[in-house]
Order: sequence, then structure tokens, then C-alpha cells
Amino acid sequence: MLKQGLAINTIGTRIRHLRAVFNMAIEHHVIDKECYPFHSYKVSKISQSPPKRAMCKGDIQRVIEYKGKTDMEMLAIDLFTFSYFTAGINFIDMAMLKHDNIVDGKLCYIRAKTKKQIIIPLQEKSKEIISHYSNGSESSSGYIFPILSAYHKSEMQKANRLQVLAKINRALKHIGEELGLPIKLTTYVARHSFATVLKRAGVSTSIISESLGHSSEKITQIYLDSFEKSQIDEAMKHLE
Repeated sequence: MLKQGLAINTIGTRIRHLRAVFNMAIEHHVIDKECYPFHSYKVSKISQSPPKRAMCKGDIQRVIEYKGKTDMEMLAIDLFTFSYFTAGINFIDMAMLKHDNIVDGKLCYIRAKTKKQIIIPLQEKSKEIISHYSNGSESSSGYIFPILSAYHKSEMQKANRLQVLAKINRALKHIGEELGLPIKLTTYVARHSFATVLKRAGVSTSIISESLGHSSEKITQIYLDSFEKSQIDEAMKHLE
């Protein structure tokens, strides 16, 4: 995989998938426990620090105010904005949202990755975006955003349709370049930025972790590491 030019974290993800298959095989008695290759081979060795994915509030505002030139760019901006204002909800969960997920002015959903229930009060900007898409054809099928529709019934159909994420991220990348942003813009930047802005405001890591729907604070800390390192760098300047 290294020879194929794959990134270290991509390789780590694939090895973790392989490990999951081995665990399932052992659980179903397809192979013996002695065949398990991960007793001594630790997947944790295959990792590297993720690139910086959080932006300051000023740059976030510039993205939100950007006037998209195509339908894809406008959708990309709305998804980015919605994610930022709804506790960093990720693309898959946004795509699966239905109007039934809005209860008493709050967004209530089960995060696909961790199966944790998330309840977030809707900000005015989020309500505006929901209202904007309420009259579309997808709205009649219950979905909030024009990503999935009534046609996408099977898990395979949904999975194939969700590959539109690549197009969304390409549009965001172009927008980021147009704005001269210091990092590559993706939907995940909204999630990381939400976490970092809250941390800068003095919110505890445990509350941020709960908002993001993480399975542990350790994962949240990865999001916040680059911010805390920058704080240390700034603090060190006052030593002399």
C-alpha cells in the first residue's frame, strides 16, 4: 500500500478493517484464535498526526458568506454552514436527516458511526437552511437535504449516492482556494472548527466530546491537539 502511494492514515484504516474481519471470523468460529495476527502487530503503529483542519471564526464567516457560483457550490456552503452550527454533524448524518429529526426546535438524531443520540438546539442559521430546502422534491420523501431521495431505498443505493461527498469536497476545496484559506476546505473542517471554537471559548473537553458524539474524550483530544499546541507556542513567547 505504501508503494501505491496511499497515505499512512488510509493504510491504518484499511488495516483496522482487516482486523475487524478477523475478529468477526473468530467470533463465528471460521478461524481459530491462534490465527489472529494482531496479538503482536499493533495497528496503533500505523498513524500520523492529522493535518490541521480547524479555522478561526473569521475564516469560517468568510466561507458562510461566500456566494456560490454553481448549485454544487451553494449546496456545499449550506452543508458546511449547517454542520458548523449543529455541533459538527458529519456528512453521512446530514444526508440521512429527515424532518422527523426536528423536535421542539432541536435536532435529534442517532450518529451513524457511534450510535450515540445527539440532541442539539437549532440556531437561526440552521433553521434558515432547513427552510430553504423544505420545498424541494427530496422534502416530500422526508429528507432535509437534496442528497438522498425516495429512490434510494436499499443500503447499497444509499451508499452509492453518498459518494456525492467527493463532489461536495471538491467544491469546498475550490471555494477555499478562491478565498485564499490557509488549509484545504472540506466538510470535516466545519466539525473540527466547531470543536476548536468551543475550546477557545472555555468549554470543557467532556462537553465538546458529548456534542460531537465521540465514543471517548481521547478522540476529541485529537481534534483539539493542534489548537492546544498553538496555545503552548504562544505562551512560550512570554518567557523572555
